[in-house]
Amino acid sequence: MKVPVLLPKIFNFPLTYNNILQKKLKPGDFIEVPFGSRKEIGVVWNDIQPTNKKIKIKNINCKILNFSISKKLIQFINWFSLYNMVPKGMVLKMCLGNIKNLTKVEKENFTHEENKKKKYFLNEEQKTALRDLNTFGEKYNVSVLQGVTGSGKTLVYFERIKQVLNKQKQVLVLLPEIFLTNQFEERFSNFFGIKPAIWHSKITPKNKRKIWQGVVKNEVNLVIGARSSLFLPFKKLGLIIVDEEHDPSYKQDEGLTYNARDMAITRASIESVPIILVTSIPSLETFNHIKNKKYNHTKIFKRFENFPLPDTKIINLNFRKYKNSYITDETVDIVNQYLNKNEQILFFLNRRGYAPFLICKECGYKHSCSNCSIYLTYHKSIDKLICHHCGQKKIIDKKCSKTKGNCEFRMYGPGVEKIYEELKEKFPQKKIEIFSSDYLTKKKESKNIFDKIKKNEIDILVGTQMISKGFNFPKLNCIVVVDADFSGKGYDLRTTEKNIQLYNQLSGRAGRFSSQSIIIYQTVTPSNKTLKELIQKNPEKFLENELIIRKQNNLPPYQRLIAIVISSSIKELSLKGATEIKQKIQGIEDLEVLGPVDSPIFRLKNKYRTRLLLRSKNEIFIQKKLSKILDKIKISSKIKLTVDVDPINFT
Repeated sequence: MKVPVLLPKIFNFPLTYNNILQKKLKPGDFIEVPFGSRKEIGVVWNDIQPTNKKIKIKNINCKILNFSISKKLIQFINWFSLYNMVPKGMVLKMCLGNIKNLTKVEKENFTHEENKKKKYFLNEEQKTALRDLNTFGEKYNVSVLQGVTGSGKTLVYFERIKQVLNKQKQVLVLLPEIFLTNQFEERFSNFFGIKPAIWHSKITPKNKRKIWQGVVKNEVNLVIGARSSLFLPFKKLGLIIVDEEHDPSYKQDEGLTYNARDMAITRASIESVPIILVTSIPSLETFNHIKNKKYNHTKIFKRFENFPLPDTKIINLNFRKYKNSYITDETVDIVNQYLNKNEQILFFLNRRGYAPFLICKECGYKHSCSNCSIYLTYHKSIDKLICHHCGQKKIIDKKCSKTKGNCEFRMYGPGVEKIYEELKEKFPQKKIEIFSSDYLTKKKESKNIFDKIKKNEIDILVGTQMISKGFNFPKLNCIVVVDADFSGKGYDLRTTEKNIQLYNQLSGRAGRFSSQSIIIYQTVTPSNKTLKELIQKNPEKFLENELIIRKQNNLPPYQRLIAIVISSSIKELSLKGATEIKQKIQGIEDLEVLGPVDSPIFRLKNKYRTRLLLRSKNEIFIQKKLSKILDKIKISSKIKLTVDVDPINFT
């Protein structure tokens, strides 16, 4: 009997094998098959790939016992592959993870450590939101749980999770940032009395194996994870939660390109289970679906225990006394008022390192990355220049073309390390820590800083964007945005939307347990329209206006965009490849092809990059037609083609 078998490799179709085993095989079974001179583990698929070629069909070696995946997961992989235009085999690889998940059965199951539960009580708004979520039903539906920052949205969906777990079903909670999982794990343990299964790239292979095997056997009933947890082989999924649904971190830009939030909605649809999107300000796509009644919507208007949102103060940086100082005297005075009350301060700057770039004051030389078309960032902590795209490190060493001695570099623009240094001078007696990915590379390091914050052993935090995402700091009542930049970048159509969401999230970190809190915006553009809308605390008005602009310009969510990036180590080949691809696809009906143009970062990791931007109507599933043509094009081995469906940015 012929059986289709999908291998976790760059195949967009299953291979055909003969089943000579005594056992009957069904879709989802794991089997070992010969592949070339090696043995591989694959999955029995749902459809045989038709072919006119005469091929010698090999026999299946054996069935892998103990594990199988569901037909619904096969359906999800097929759809995911088609929508995102990526090979089915590579999606399967994401689902299987390490092959030892199948070949090395862990004797010890993943166990939920038990803790003492704390008692929590919902207020009236939270109870109403929970009732709404319950009335939306147990079958597939998309519900948006929206609430101001600090309103207790997490407690509401914890109660919803509890209901699903009591029915012996599995739950997946997606978080946009792995650093969130530590604090989230603690909150979960306090509520449920057990430690959940945590899934992200930093956990050990052994723990991943235990969780994977526990999920596929229906022994692990709740997983909290980053994007990749979406591919776990759940057998009895009952609910999916996407926290901070608006966060751009849900977009995977390397390897398989996809938006985890959107794919989670599809998986919920295929599994026929409800999905809850949680946010303080929804993404524009989600807001549009709410308006069109495609998504259910429930809203919490007040903060928990009615604490007010922070006051707002704008400080014009154009009038600061010292141009080499990034913290004004007025800011220092306000900060001291809060420090004197033994409260915590956050200085926010979304730039890692010490200085974004260095320029020799004599010859004008700037340190650039030899692999990428960007300037290197100086990190004083290691006294080196780093490329934040490819990771290249350099020491500051350059002969000046003008003086013939060493270049004398000036550092332009501040990073968190520079702000940290300035704060050390202004507040010498205070305990100051940096909160950024460069300083929190390990779970132990991040746990230590959370413990210090919780115990009020840190007076001042200096943080990048990751600090704005869902953290709960009880004593934090003053936030300073060091350089509130609303200018955006021309290649990102979502700049304004991201700014509104970022600064709204950020302000929500302050005053969660205080009647008096403040967010200070230091800026060179104090009259900026986006800043004014932030102060008015009326995000819906902004979202309405943004939708009008998008509609006028035929942009998402009213039209679909697909980016095709052609990269090569030879610049001419990149452009030539893009031109040839455009000629092949521009005949597709209802498809507009823009470009080719150089990517804004035209050289990345030693590859020159040329872009095509495709635009089509939402109701047309253009990926089918596009895939057929791209599959027929013979692409040179000297170029690489990357397809990004629904791009978030255009770098």
